[in-house]
Amino acid sequence: MGERLRDACGTLRKRPVRVVLVSTYELGRQPFGLASPAAWLRAAGAEVTCMDLAREPLNEGALEAAGAVAFYLPMHTATRLAIPVIQKARELNPGAHLCAYGLYAAPNAEYLRALGVRTVLGGEFEEGLLTLLRPGAAPLVSLARQQFLTPDRAGLPPLTQYAQLVLPGGERRTVGYTEASRGCKHLCRHCPVVPVYQGQFRIVRREVVMEDIRRQVAAGAQHITFGDPDFFNGIGHATALVRQLHREFPGVTYDATIKIEHLLRHREHLPVLRETGCAFVVSAVESLDDEVLGRIFDKGHTRADFVAAVRLFREEGMALAPTFIPFHPWMTLEGYGDLLATLAELDLVEHISPVQLTIRLLIPAGSRLLDLPEARARFEQFDEAALSFRWAHADPRVDALQRGLEAMVSRAMTAKTDRYTIFERVWEMTHAALETRAPRLPGRLPGRARVTIPYLTEPWYC
Repeated sequence: MGERLRDACGTLRKRPVRVVLVSTYELGRQPFGLASPAAWLRAAGAEVTCMDLAREPLNEGALEAAGAVAFYLPMHTATRLAIPVIQKARELNPGAHLCAYGLYAAPNAEYLRALGVRTVLGGEFEEGLLTLLRPGAAPLVSLARQQFLTPDRAGLPPLTQYAQLVLPGGERRTVGYTEASRGCKHLCRHCPVVPVYQGQFRIVRREVVMEDIRRQVAAGAQHITFGDPDFFNGIGHATALVRQLHREFPGVTYDATIKIEHLLRHREHLPVLRETGCAFVVSAVESLDDEVLGRIFDKGHTRADFVAAVRLFREEGMALAPTFIPFHPWMTLEGYGDLLATLAELDLVEHISPVQLTIRLLIPAGSRLLDLPEARARFEQFDEAALSFRWAHADPRVDALQRGLEAMVSRAMTAKTDRYTIFERVWEMTHAALETRAPRLPGRLPGRARVTIPYLTEPWYC
């Protein structure tokens, strides 16, 4: 990494460090986690290659020529997919400095180092990545307040190769992705953000976010996804940002993720979202069981709060897209049947990606769920290869149903089966597991028009 060469005048100078940034999966988005550090590294003089393996093949030549290879690990799936690529990079280039960064890097530091990763960075990672270019050590987790640079997306696949927004009626829009903040003020027990950020969040300056959006719109983006863990953590920042977005690009729509708690607390700001082009809001509801929502997950909302948010969105003429973790050690077959019936009664079948009906709780290293003695008693040993604690439900029928639903939904989504039909199959399989006859779905009336909302073509999962 310190190799020198002579330029045209014979002057001895240092060769730029060649850094390869690798993403394996980021929910169908063009990876912000490559574009942001690429800007920092290029500004510091590095020669950077970005490699998004979700959309392009592995470039072995780039790995062989690299002085450093850094893997972006924002979520569980991305980390699992990165493991064989880390092993491949070590095989192709034993002398390269291997680095892992992102939300799932620090909690899995020991395992990553056993794979040959020398530097592990959690939290605010951009500044830490500069240590790949010069001697020094970066903290395992940094919550420093960085002065963010505008992401540099050069070398990434075009936006047209990523997930699209589908509007009612079938129109499709090219989607860009950015982040206005990181971390979260809240301490939900099951959330992977919490072990790293510990209730803190960091703002990305509005002008940096807007410049990133301008460049993506120039590249063809017609819709922007804000990937913040919670867009309303900084309510003033969020509303000022979407107002400016709408002033500059009135035809560009967007979506964001916001807690039920925040939607109700800041309900006076919902018209701002509607008027500035918010196509839908994702909200991590997780469960409809108040015991699980409160004492177990510490979500900050109740079942009644969720119902109130659904009605509020209907009144505002907005679309709410709830997400769930329906399978966990405290779920019963009867409870799962109640979840399905409630979603149908609230007319939310079209609002929910079918994969959300099959999600099984992951317990990563450092999870706040481990603070609960009763939770620890239900979990088995940590499985390093799976990056999660193992657990089995006390009722084997629950695990069997989850596996069956996961397989069925995967097949149906591959076949592009519509959401209502998939939901009906889930309903029938659940009642078969309960050994009861499946009643008519609530709200499913003969000849009734289906409700459709905008949605992204990439299913949401972690």
